[in-house]
Amino acid sequence: MNKGIFITFEGIDGCGKSTQLNLLKEEFDRRGMEYIVVREPGGTVVGEKIRTILLDKNNDSMTRMAELLLFEAARAQITEEVILPALSRGVNVICDRFYDSTSAYQGYANKMGRDLTDFLNLKATNDTSPDITFLLDIDPQTAFKRRSGRDGGEDRIELQGLSYQEKVREGYLELARTEERIAVIDADQPADAIFEQIRNRIWDLTD
Repeated sequence: MNKGIFITFEGIDGCGKSTQLNLLKEEFDRRGMEYIVVREPGGTVVGEKIRTILLDKNNDSMTRMAELLLFEAARAQITEEVILPALSRGVNVICDRFYDSTSAYQGYANKMGRDLTDFLNLKATNDTSPDITFLLDIDPQTAFKRRSGRDGGEDRIELQGLSYQEKVREGYLELARTEERIAVIDADQPADAIFEQIRNRIWDLTD
């Protein structure tokens, strides 16, 4: 049995990940490909409880280390409980964020350092790496305008402002310069143009 393809989507909040995830789901459905869609943090009973803690805007006293370890705890749970079993069965996994988010947000923007986040990412995932990662790159101001129409307001991390999102973006682009699996895509394009690039890269993996 062939191993499933592990596909992750990354980018600052408001970059358009949800739209591209849905387009990829529709494409897989048309082709009759078996897949699951998961999100980080979350995707398991344990992970969803951790997600609530992490994104609750009332938890503004959370330390950087506590935040980092909570993300890694949720990641360890979903990797062992959901992602690895699916891939081993030949099921493709589409993930809304994975450990690159921790490298960009906690490692770079929060100045925890790549040495620490790389070590914890490795341990939490049992050295599991995506086959391809799509980084939807966009200006934070544009992303903020997109988020402004959402229901429920901004979560604890989004409330840290545009300067924080700019640092996260810098972290992502730094990662992309060192990780060949990361495909950087200009997210300030029509959704169908973005998806055409994503689709082509995925089919290159399956050929």
